[in-house]
Amino acid sequence: MKKRYLIAGAIGGAIGATIAYKMLSRETEVNWDDVFQDVIHSEYSHFVEVDGTRVHFQEFGDRHNPTLLLIHGFTASTYSWHKVTLALAERGFHVIAVDLLGFGFSGKPKWFDYTIVSQARMISRFLNRIGVGRAIVAGCSYGGAVAATLTLDYPEFVEKLILVDAISNDAVKNRMVFRLAGLPGIGEVISAFLTDSRRFSKMRMADTLAKDSHHLITDERAEAIVRPLSAADAHNSVLMTLRNWDANRIEEDAHLINHQTLLIWGEEDTVVPIQHGQKLHDSILNSRMVVFRRCGHVPQEEFPEGFVQVVTAFCNDKKGKIEAEGNDRIQIEE
Repeated sequence: MKKRYLIAGAIGGAIGATIAYKMLSRETEVNWDDVFQDVIHSEYSHFVEVDGTRVHFQEFGDRHNPTLLLIHGFTASTYSWHKVTLALAERGFHVIAVDLLGFGFSGKPKWFDYTIVSQARMISRFLNRIGVGRAIVAGCSYGGAVAATLTLDYPEFVEKLILVDAISNDAVKNRMVFRLAGLPGIGEVISAFLTDSRRFSKMRMADTLAKDSHHLITDERAEAIVRPLSAADAHNSVLMTLRNWDANRIEEDAHLINHQTLLIWGEEDTVVPIQHGQKLHDSILNSRMVVFRRCGHVPQEEFPEGFVQVVTAFCNDKKGKIEAEGNDRIQIEE
């Protein structure tokens, strides 16, 4: 019996030591000067100060062209748009991909509440700060919730709205990681160990990408995702975002969106199932919906050519009409 207690005590001590080492050995923040050479499209990166916090964004194309603002999803960054930014700029857009507060290489202040409403407010002030009065706004996943909230709360900034596999309710809070994040102490430990884990990142990729897109599960992609999340300030912002997640308003108020809206969805999205997109399509009067076959949660990475095609068509047409041009992977919902 004593031997059993000794073994249990040794295991518990080892686990405690591992947790303590992880928590104490973390860097406070990621230094841009140390990593920028490894950040894709870093030559297009800029920083501005919004409400006393540094915001990172990448800018492509001629500023005289229509502005297309791209907002990434949860734990993501400007990297999630890297396959389409240059292509969209070549098609006549002034493209801006921005890192939300707490993510990518933007600041991760402890005073920020990391709610969707506050992120949308930050985006409105960011647009003011860079001198953009009105933009076509696209958001993917969690970024879609931010884009929709921006449209509801600050409609004057939005020319047209593009929602890509957008979060519109709190269904994802049923996932185990959300429930654990809510537990004091346990949430802090989990965020520290999983947020910058390359192995966990690859596991999430397998869940978010369609099977046809599993070739994207690479060390390079995993590294690009976790690079800005490898310090204590990012672990805190991820945890606070989970704890303050409140997206039900999007689904409830979608009928109030009067802007021309394009809904882009992956047919095989298991994170935000297509039924959520169809519900938004039914609620938003002036909306079009495009479904990409054999595609998961991130169409801009899984099917970039089709993504650029439909976004360009929607933005250039005064009535926001879309044509598939014979592409059998693009399905237009009526």
